[in-house]
Amino acid sequence: MNARHVLVLPDRDAAEEVAEEVADRFGIGEEPQLVRDALAGEDDAEDAQWLVVVEDPGARLDPAALDELAAEYEGWLEAP
Repeated sequence: MNARHVLVLPDRDAAEEVAEEVADRFGIGEEPQLVRDALAGEDDAEDAQWLVVVEDPGARLDPAALDELAAEYEGWLEAP
């Protein structure tokens, strides 16, 4: 069973740091993907969240640990 985890972060810098931390802490094989998520109706780059998408073959990552990591950067783990 494969899983995909989406961590929501307030800005690009936080998302980049979290992506590096995920790779270091959890030893994942594939680099997490960064995605800019513009808020509905907003065109300004300042009004965007960033997503860190983590592929989890075998569903072995602990969602609570991912949520705690995101919270360290004022983010959260999106519920599936």
